[in-house]
Amino acid sequence: MTSLPDAFRSAARGAGATADDADLDAAAQYLLGRWSEPQRHYHDVTHLASVLEVIDRFAHLTPHPDRVRLAAWLHDAVYDPRALGDANERDSAEFAAGLLQSLGAPDEVSAEVARLVNLTAGHATEEDDPDGELLCDADLSILAADAERYTAYAGAIRREYAHVPDDAFRAGRSRVLTELLNLPSIYRLAPIHEEWEERARANLKAELAELA
Repeated sequence: MTSLPDAFRSAARGAGATADDADLDAAAQYLLGRWSEPQRHYHDVTHLASVLEVIDRFAHLTPHPDRVRLAAWLHDAVYDPRALGDANERDSAEFAAGLLQSLGAPDEVSAEVARLVNLTAGHATEEDDPDGELLCDADLSILAADAERYTAYAGAIRREYAHVPDDAFRAGRSRVLTELLNLPSIYRLAPIHEEWEERARANLKAELAELA
């Protein structure tokens, strides 16, 4: 089984980074340190590994899978549950561009990975954006989990927002779930939609009813 640092190095190389192996490994370890920060209960290394697993499984559906893999590594590089609006995604995108440039990635790649990271703020993609669709679908794959894993996910999200009073959390979380349910499709790529859409919507509706 490929280790996460090996997976990062492979994706960076595949996307055109020219830094040597030592610098790529150092970047991977630095990112894993970020993904292991104490405020993370769901947005942690387990989430990163799960997103990468989905991307690997459906990599054939996208023209630039290594860019998508790098965006997965970087989409929650900055994660503060107290941040307002899309600040985490914006800061992660800015960080992504800077890191990839420092690793010798082409400017086009750095800019594109930053664009992909920004998409995870609302998980809304334009037409004909299979790279963006795969990243968003992979990021939302937890929504189609079995009941036990979904319950664990919802509990982990609550722990990340432990600073928010119950009433405010229920209102905010209900708004997020409703926005997801109002998307024309939670999952955009056809094979993923066919496999996961129905189960994800059932999970979201069940949690929404519980919150009410």
